[in-house]
Parts: sequence; C-alpha cells; structure tokens
Amino acid sequence: MNHETVPDRFDPWPPGIQPDVPIAGYPNTWTHTPSQPLIRRPATRTEATFPLRLHRKLPCGEANLAEPIPGRPAIGQLMHLAGRVLDEDGRPVRGAVVELWQANASGRYFNPIDQRAAPLDPNFVGNGRVRTDEEGRYAFFTIKPGAYPVPVKETWWRPPHVHFSVIGPSSLSRLVTQMYFAGDPLNALDRILQSVPDEAARQRLIARDLPPAEVGDQWLGFTFDIVLRGRHATPSAP
Repeated sequence: MNHETVPDRFDPWPPGIQPDVPIAGYPNTWTHTPSQPLIRRPATRTEATFPLRLHRKLPCGEANLAEPIPGRPAIGQLMHLAGRVLDEDGRPVRGAVVELWQANASGRYFNPIDQRAAPLDPNFVGNGRVRTDEEGRYAFFTIKPGAYPVPVKETWWRPPHVHFSVIGPSSLSRLVTQMYFAGDPLNALDRILQSVPDEAARQRLIARDLPPAEVGDQWLGFTFDIVLRGRHATPSAP
C-alpha cells in the first residue's frame, strides 16, 4: 500500500475499542486527553495521505536493541519480537514506520524524566525504528522489560509492556499503542489495559508466544500484529 492506494473512506471506530479516558490514577492521560468533544469534518487529502519518503526524515534500521554494540549485550531476557502491520481490510501496509520504546529489565526508562531508584543498563537505550517490508512485516531484537510502579498516592504497578508508534499510509491511520505479555498477573490490575472496554479488543494488545521449537533456545519469541483502524483494530494506548 502507498499514498496512491489508500482507502477512500475510514469507518468510525466500533464501540469498545478505544480506551475510556482519562484514566483514573494515571496523571498523564489528563494532560493528553481533549476536554471537549472532537469536531467532525470530512476527510481530505491531508488526512488520507502521508508525507512521501517519510523514512528520509525518520531514519530507520534500529532493530537491534539487545546488542546495539557487538559484544556488549543488554541485561535481561532476550526476545525476538515480530509481526505485521495491516490495514482495516487485512491488507499489508508496506513502508510503514514502526517505532518501539520500552523500559529495561529493571523497569526503568533511559530518560531523564524517569528518576526511580532502579538501575540503568549502560548497554540498553530502549528505543528503535524500522520500516515494514512488502508484506507489512517488522521485527525487533530486544529484551523483555520489567514492571514498575506508577508514582501516585495509591500506587499500582504497570506490567511488562512495550510501546509502539506506527505511522501508516495516512494521518488517520497513525497509531500509538502498547503491547503486553500473556499470563502476567499484573495485566488484570493495569489501569491502561483495563481501560479498553471490549475484552476481544484487550486481547489484541497481548502478544502471542512462539514455541521454543520455532525460535530455538537463545531467546524468547513473540508475534504481535498491528491492525490500523476497522473492526479488528489494535486499540490505542497512551
């Protein structure tokens, strides 16, 4: 898919897919959530296309977060994460820019805002960017992130998760979301994941484990497909 073959319509979001915001006990959603209803307007060329050659402005190729410098691996459980970016009709979105960022194995981000008393890993920055191929595929080699507490009065813990930003074939298909890991006991307590009303939509935020027979004994393997808009869309997450 490219700027010449984008859909000529974008169906409304089905009910239950988008999270209920602002999220109580998560201060960031209060600063990122509009206080007034959105203004409806017809989609024009501005919304139905995206900048040409966007990868020149956003250089891609940072797929190895676990060992960006040979011989200096990050601390933590190695994992390979891959999937496809699809449009609302199930077609692969080629050339989409996929960004990933995450905490390290101790649950701390390599960012000056994160001042929690958890160790930083000098060999792990925790962000990367790639482009999807002709079949809409992307892949990252990284480590499994740790959980961390939300610094509010009534503290709660965020489960291990990975942040994604996808810039697809149009501004209307831009998606910022998060990916979770199946079976983690903190998932049921995570206020961001639980803010998505529809159970099936919440499941679309959880990666699928790959059996060791497929990935070997050096790292864990996960698959996470991202669907831009439509009935089976991947929900957005702050």
